[in-house]
Amino acid sequence: MTLDCADTESKYTIKEINTTDEELKAFLFSLGCYSGEVIFVVSKKKKNLILAIKDAKYNIDIDLAKAIIV
Repeated sequence: MTLDCADTESKYTIKEINTTDEELKAFLFSLGCYSGEVIFVVSKKKKNLILAIKDAKYNIDIDLAKAIIV
């Protein structure tokens, strides 16, 4: 399932980043978002998600969340 379908206040393990855009992959990697990493969905809004990855929180848009397979 993609991260945009994930439940709030739940932990997930990232299975893969599903995109051919190398810049996007590099950006997500810089956030600590890569295969095998645990990710926590703090909250969801209409067009944004707040994620906790390691010790940091990030706000990402729904299109970016669709590239993250959990």
